[in-house]
Amino acid sequence: MAGEPAESGAARAVSTVEVETALAVLPGPRSGSSSASGAEAAEAAGGAGRFEEEWRRALELVAGSDEIDLICHICPDGDALGSALAAALALRGLGKRVRVSFGDDPQVIPESLSFLPGQELIVPAATVPAAPALVLAFDAASEERLGLLRDKALAAGALVVFDHHASNPGFGTVRLIDPSAPATAVLVDELLRRLRVPLDQSIATCLYTGIATDTGSFKYRATTPATHEMAGRMLATGIRQDLISRQLWDTTSFGYLKVLAGALERAAFEPEEAGGHGLVWTWVPYQDLALFGVTVEEIEGLIDVLRKPAEADVALVLKQDPDGTLRGSCRSRGAVDVAAACARLGGGGHVYAAGFSTREGVAETVRRFRTALAEVAAAAEADSGEPDAR
Repeated sequence: MAGEPAESGAARAVSTVEVETALAVLPGPRSGSSSASGAEAAEAAGGAGRFEEEWRRALELVAGSDEIDLICHICPDGDALGSALAAALALRGLGKRVRVSFGDDPQVIPESLSFLPGQELIVPAATVPAAPALVLAFDAASEERLGLLRDKALAAGALVVFDHHASNPGFGTVRLIDPSAPATAVLVDELLRRLRVPLDQSIATCLYTGIATDTGSFKYRATTPATHEMAGRMLATGIRQDLISRQLWDTTSFGYLKVLAGALERAAFEPEEAGGHGLVWTWVPYQDLALFGVTVEEIEGLIDVLRKPAEADVALVLKQDPDGTLRGSCRSRGAVDVAAACARLGGGGHVYAAGFSTREGVAETVRRFRTALAEVAAAAEADSGEPDAR
């Protein structure tokens, strides 16, 4: 997949489509919108202006730095690691000294992401300087998601945050946070466009993985025409999207099937929960993972199996780490804001996909999650001013 660059030269012509696509990710209505009032239009224009100022500051920091540390959230997924590696490869091509890291010890890269180019740039979190000159953080919805690199990132001379989570509180020196973007990879694509870095197969593989992962292979609601246009530009470099997709979604170990069987056997359906929208949940004890030689990263896709029942709006999978920590992954069909529910348990994410971590037991965690769902559903009903019609 990774091969010779599809384009050459320090700069390339930027098409009208690319310019329109770049504009589409900025906040506020496009010029063709006539639905906003004058006040709304002025506010939107101000928001776009502030976003442009953040881009200007980010580009100045990158241009003025010879050494850059690029980090992503703990237990990285395709968007987090793909975004960090794509940016690192691009910056290395511009002559920058780059390091890529994430705050886990030990660092485990999921087998499904083992094909990503640029992994020779990844270093242990302990080798990142205590106070780096410039840190670029990718796909981290909060400081806590940086794990062991949190304090180092906050001590950096400058911290530029690239993210698309609506729950992001806005940490960092420069905040390129766009909840309308379907993946952080979209913001990295824009960074490369502004740096005038041409796409090659290595960069395109990383960016395609990012957008494909966070759109559920282009199935989720956040997918837009611009998302497909971006994917098309990645494919035009000659990457093998069929092989990427097979590795991401259609390849597991036999042990995973055994773990999946146990998780489905433990699954519970509670139709009265989530404000009557229904909850289906299960959990995976660490003993199952150890017995069948499966990593917790390998079962990230289990939530996509559990979310299939039509009777439940919300699905929750609890995965146990060796130290007893439970990692919760949840999804919603759209009736319940699971990001708001997870925030009540110290987590966050997107309206339809979110997560949290806890040291409490399974029974207490599920009890608290039920309560959070009920509170979120009640708040949504109160805001609507009408009883929830089902």
